[in-house]
Amino acid sequence: MSVKRVISRGLELGRSVFQLGLLKPAGRVAAKLRADRLRAAGPSVRAVQPQAFLPSRYRYYRTSLRGLAAQLQAAGFWGRLSGGSPRNRAVCLAFGLGVGLIEQQLEDDRTSSATCQEIQAVFRKKSFQRPLQPFSSGYKLEDYVIGKQIGKGSNAAVYEAAAFVAPPKQDDTKHSVLQAMEDEGEREMCRSLMCCSLRNFPLAIKMMWNFGAGSSSEAILRSMSQELVPAGPSAMEKEMEQIIVDGHFGVLPKRLSAHPNVIQVYRVFTADVPLLPGAREEYPAVLPARLNPTGFGNNRTLFLVMKNYPYTLRQYLGETRVSPRQGSLMLLQLLEGVDNLCRQGVAHRDLKSDNVLLEFDSDGCPRLVISDFGNSLSQRDSSLELPFNSECVERGGNAALMAPEVAAAVPGKGVVIDYSKADAWAVGAITYEIFGQQNPFYRVVGLESRKYKETQLPPLCAASADVQLVVRLLLRRNPNKRPSARVAANMLHISIWGQSVLANQEEAGMGKLSDWLMCRSAVVLLKGCRGPGGNRVEAELQRSFLANLELEELRTAVGFVLYGREQRHLCMMSA
Repeated sequence: MSVKRVISRGLELGRSVFQLGLLKPAGRVAAKLRADRLRAAGPSVRAVQPQAFLPSRYRYYRTSLRGLAAQLQAAGFWGRLSGGSPRNRAVCLAFGLGVGLIEQQLEDDRTSSATCQEIQAVFRKKSFQRPLQPFSSGYKLEDYVIGKQIGKGSNAAVYEAAAFVAPPKQDDTKHSVLQAMEDEGEREMCRSLMCCSLRNFPLAIKMMWNFGAGSSSEAILRSMSQELVPAGPSAMEKEMEQIIVDGHFGVLPKRLSAHPNVIQVYRVFTADVPLLPGAREEYPAVLPARLNPTGFGNNRTLFLVMKNYPYTLRQYLGETRVSPRQGSLMLLQLLEGVDNLCRQGVAHRDLKSDNVLLEFDSDGCPRLVISDFGNSLSQRDSSLELPFNSECVERGGNAALMAPEVAAAVPGKGVVIDYSKADAWAVGAITYEIFGQQNPFYRVVGLESRKYKETQLPPLCAASADVQLVVRLLLRRNPNKRPSARVAANMLHISIWGQSVLANQEEAGMGKLSDWLMCRSAVVLLKGCRGPGGNRVEAELQRSFLANLELEELRTAVGFVLYGREQRHLCMMSA
């Protein structure tokens, strides 16, 4: 837009303001213009991010209308707009020019918002594909070869497993008893051969411990329904689906769509509790009486089949020291996973390094996967607010890593716990473990999430300055001043791949950021399944970022990063 056009449009708008008698505070005019922009952009499902503690020059990245018209009001110009003197006409012209500039900024906003929406539409069409090949059977325990125990928690044991592949069917359907015995012998030989190598166990079976749910499939599924949240669309047989529908008044419980940083359950079924390797030694009390006369367990329980991962995050960090860049990518994966949960109306409520699984892509880069949804919150209306009218309401699983707003909540009439940023807070605490330090909320350091002070948090020495900023913001006590997982993830994306766009961003405005987004989109599309560094994990992260672009959240992230860098610069100058 040329200067001549801006002045012309400004004069026209200014004249309209006076003719219509709309000499109202400039803030109302700005609010109206902003409302028009929001209606054009469509509704947004995400909560507005806090920005009150950012300097005024970074407010542009949270809202588009804090411009010249509002400054005119603050300067007291409105009291001088009476009469027809040349001076007052000049002020009127200045006001019109200010409104014209605001309109130009609104036009830039519309362009940038349209760019984000187009990029988002392209990458949302490219759904994430699971690495394992789908299999049509596996709805019975007998369909699996079960190996050794690979994990045990407070409510389940996990075993390595493989899907049993049946021999091809014969044309002659009549088999003699001898042939049946030979087939069984081949099956046993196949089982023994498969157990010889861990490479033959790509799956893991999680056997839940059933104390009080009863032994009917309906009672088991109703009692353990939260475990089904990450179940895939074909995880259960139709009869099992109908049992769940009948138990939930005709409405299926919430299911998560596939995401690279959230585990997927491939099969769910109920079966009699078997005597698995190490059962009598590891968990005798949870066995049914038919397997252990002193056991308290029921005869049937729930089984979940998922991919077998070589490590938990805690195990991996106990053996390996990660580099700053690798740690940043690991943190980013957790934030992307949590953001995916929040967008689908699910709060994990038990995030800890034991509940994060880890594998490596073909280039050796760690891929993190959030697992164990037994304590998750997933309500039918997708709300992350839980009425807390009694102590009988469960807050979540891990008391040490409960966000302050959850741990400090007091039950009462009308009280609700908002979990929308609770998992993001837990990710901030886990980041200390990723970078080789003790989690400050575990016993070694001893901070309590209910009453800690932010100044008590130890420095994150091994991380980059931008990661330290992200963690400080995630661990803010006040959730209204804490960024969402999406905004925090955007900050890391910009820090890792957008260093060039941060230079002179305040002067360049959204145009430079839009150009960078277009370039990143082109690079990711051209690279295909591999990222800029050549590995799949980076490609998955960038696709997730581009598939969830929101203009306001991106601005907020840029504002946070710029603010953090200025604060560091001031500290260096004063040192």
